[in-house]
Amino acid sequence: MNRERLVIFDCDSTLSAIEGIDELARLRGPAVLARVEAMTHDAMNGRIALEAVFRTRLELIAPRAADVDAVGLRYVETVEPTARATVDALRSDGWRPMIVSGGFTRAIAPLAAYLGIDEVVAVDLRFHDDGTYAGFDATAPTARSRGKPEVIAALRAARNPARVVMVGDGTSDLETTPVVDLFVGFGGYVTRPAVRAGAARFITSLAELGSVLAGL
Repeated sequence: MNRERLVIFDCDSTLSAIEGIDELARLRGPAVLARVEAMTHDAMNGRIALEAVFRTRLELIAPRAADVDAVGLRYVETVEPTARATVDALRSDGWRPMIVSGGFTRAIAPLAAYLGIDEVVAVDLRFHDDGTYAGFDATAPTARSRGKPEVIAALRAARNPARVVMVGDGTSDLETTPVVDLFVGFGGYVTRPAVRAGAARFITSLAELGSVLAGL
């Protein structure tokens, strides 16, 4: 029996043009958006630890369930133009696609369904019966620094895949380098210097991924 090959995608600024947390902040006005964007930028560029801003951003925004659902639609509307064809082609070539993200499971679900990806590891949000914010799953690995390597190490231990490839734009994705066979940096929406410098391969369109993975 052939062992599976996993190709793991980040979501925000990789499979879709947006950062979900920033879109939630946008709903609260320009002052909140500016504060959240600054924190997101610092975290994604490795200037501060993700866990240092994760709770703060959410408490500042206090997203409602309906807000999260609206961002889920925005993910699909702003999908990377070649993502669907790329995922289909990789699946046909024997790769199993997954999403591993520090974003929110409920928001990512519509994009995953659109792309035909049935495995998503992200962060669950909690809501009261009236839809108001009630917190998040603080035990989720991807809500903290070094969380994505932890997820991938667990996948390797449980499933013993033949190959694991990570594709993403941020330092949280770059952190997976020691536990994957190949880290592919993505700069289709934003180029982060540390990611570009540290990535074994760097692409600006997901359409390039097929040739990068050929023969792997």
